[in-house]
This record gives sequence, C-alpha cells and structure tokens, in this order.
Amino acid sequence: MMIAVSIILVLLVFMGTPLYTALAAVALYWFHVTDTPLMVVNNEMYRITDQEIFITLPLFTFAGVLMSKTNMPHRLLGFSRSILGWMPGGMAIVSIVACCLITAFTGVTGVTIVAMGVLLYPALAQDGYRENFNLGLLTSAGAMGLLIPPAIPLILFAIITEINPAKLFIAGALPMLLMVVLFAVYGMREGIKAGVPRIKPSVKEFLRATWEFKYELPVFVIIPIGIFGGYLTAVEAASVMAFYVLIVEVVILREVSFKKFPVVAKESMVLIGSILVIIMGALATSNFFIQQEVPTKLFAFLSQYVQTKWGFLLLLNIFLLILGCLLDIFSAIMIVVPLLIPVAQAYGVDLYHLGIIFLANMQIGYSTPPFGMSLFIGSQCFRQPVTKLFAASLPFLALMILSILIITYWPPLTLFILKATGQI
Repeated sequence: MMIAVSIILVLLVFMGTPLYTALAAVALYWFHVTDTPLMVVNNEMYRITDQEIFITLPLFTFAGVLMSKTNMPHRLLGFSRSILGWMPGGMAIVSIVACCLITAFTGVTGVTIVAMGVLLYPALAQDGYRENFNLGLLTSAGAMGLLIPPAIPLILFAIITEINPAKLFIAGALPMLLMVVLFAVYGMREGIKAGVPRIKPSVKEFLRATWEFKYELPVFVIIPIGIFGGYLTAVEAASVMAFYVLIVEVVILREVSFKKFPVVAKESMVLIGSILVIIMGALATSNFFIQQEVPTKLFAFLSQYVQTKWGFLLLLNIFLLILGCLLDIFSAIMIVVPLLIPVAQAYGVDLYHLGIIFLANMQIGYSTPPFGMSLFIGSQCFRQPVTKLFAASLPFLALMILSILIITYWPPLTLFILKATGQI
C-alpha cells in the first residue's frame, strides 16, 4: 500500500499539483490508515519552529530580497572586476564570485540568474567568451553560493539536524572554495583560449569601485567574519544584516522608496512563506517515515550489501544526484535528511560532513538536465532554447561532480578547520 501511495505522490507532482499539497495529503492518508495520532506532526512542527535559529530564515530572506531590488548587483560586479579583472579569464572569475555571493545572500539561485544575467551575459560576450561557455557559467555558478553563509539551505539543514549552524558554515568554506577554484581554472583556460584581453590593474579604478560599493561592502565582510570568527551567532548575524540593509537601501541610498518598501517586504515574506509551507508538508511525510522506523529498516537492508562507510557514501551520492533533479532543495532537506541521519551515523559519517555532501549534491540539481530549475530560468532570461542550456551546462556539471567526489572521499577538506580550531 505504501508503494502505491508513493507512486500516486509522484504522479500528483508531475501533474502539476503543488508539492506541499501532495506531500500533506499523502502523509495524512498514511497516518489515517496506520491509526497514528496527527498530534505527532504538530509536536514536530512546534519543536522545529521553537528553535531560536528559525528566526534567521525570514531575516536573511528579507535582507536578500531587499538587496536584489537595488543596483547592488551592478556595484558588486564593478567592485569584483576592479580586483579580479586583471587575471586571465578575469571576467569569468568575476562572474563566478559575483554569482556565488548574490546566491548566498539572497538564498535563491533563480534571483542570481535574473539579477546578474542581464549584466554578465552581455559583458562576457563583449569580452569575447563563447556563447555556450557564457550560458553554462551563468546557469551553474550561482548554485555554489548555497554553501556560503548565510544561505538558507545551510541554516535549514542545521535546524533539522540540530547541529551548530556556525560550525556548518565553517565546514562548507573549503568545499566551496574548491568548487570556485575549479570553475575559475576552467574560466582562465577559456579566456586564454579565446584570446580575451586582460584589464590592467588600476588603483584609481579600485578606489572608485570601492567608493561606490562602500555602503554594501560591510555586509559581505562583517557577516562572514562575524560568523566564522565566532563573534556573531547566526541569529545575531541575521538581525544585524536585516537592519543594516534596511537602513542602507531605504534610508541612505533610497533605491527602495518608503512607498515601495511594503511591497518588497511582502514579497520577501511570501517567499519565505512558500518555503515554510513546503517545509510543513514535508515534515508530515518525514514524520510518518520515522514513526514507521524506516531509517532502521533502511540501515538493516543496506548493511546486507554495503559493509563500509565509503560504499554507503557512493550510494548516497548517486541517490542525491537523482533526487536533486526531481525535488527542490527545501523539500529534500525536510523529507530525506531525518531519514539519513541515523543511517549515516550508523556508518560513522560525521553530521557536518554529511551536511556538506548533501547540500553539494543538491545544488547540482539546479543545473542538471533535464529538470534543473536554473536551466529553465536561464532559458527564459537569455531567450535561448533550454536544450542549448543543457549542452552548455555539461562541462560545469562535470566539474561539480568532480568536486563532490573530492568532498566525499576526502573528509579533511570539510572537517579540517573545525578540528584545527578544536570545535569538534
């Protein structure tokens, strides 16, 4: 019966039924036929929303949406170019860094493609980069920002697993850097191959770009340093960022007027509200699985065929890559992570390592054919056939898969800083 209902769930989603509706309906049916009290779901929802860190979700979302409504992306691009534009493939590297930062602070890759695509796509073309390279880069680079604080998926994973979010941020630093470096090397190769002219370093240009970016620059410096250095908790960082961005964009720069501010605030709350609705629907489903002892049964089944931690991680990567193509990252975290935790711990996998593996795999799903969300957003943004974006994304997809293999099978990349600082 459970298999039949699961098939119905998949069919409902493919027929266009909102994901949270399908999840909640199927969960309610499962609870009904097994005579499980629905209070179990209510208690779990309260337990999660009662965590102090939960308040960071609307605060970071509000700050990110507010920044995306201003000319901040343009100023960030100018600032990044003044620092990195002299390198071979400089514009490609600038694009990678800018996309990662925008995604980290807005929390949504789609916003990055729309906000930065209109600036970077013509700039890359003007510098002489191939069209396929430009399309693949802009639809893939933003996904890496999901490993940079204060990205919402990082926070959500910490909430579900009840681990320290600041430590998870630190765990993601070197894996994220690895991905950026791999993309940057490929961008440098492309720039040299295409004969892209390099920009001469200019102190004057750097000072001009820094001056234009002076109000927003502290956000990109203080928040990461505050979190990584242990000076700010995640909640404090979210509060500081939301208040600072509000003052800068509405009061000082006035790029969002007082008249338009309620509209922006409403949009940010609708965005976080849609995420929370998915979370609640997914919670009901994951709770049923836990009540039915699915993690225990799953481990018992796997242990018959998979004897080592490394074998489990290989299967996990394959499973997550497929899952990332089919399910949005928020639903995946809520449904799958509670089931994975006991199984991964039974195989001796550190939860911080598991978190980075999980998120790194899921972010690939945004640009993986044929269902990757970034590909369809990019198709609309750049007015190109989605099949063309499929082909353009493949080299970058290969780089991300390579990085995931390194992250998975070289745990020190994730855990080195935490162990070196005595945090685990």
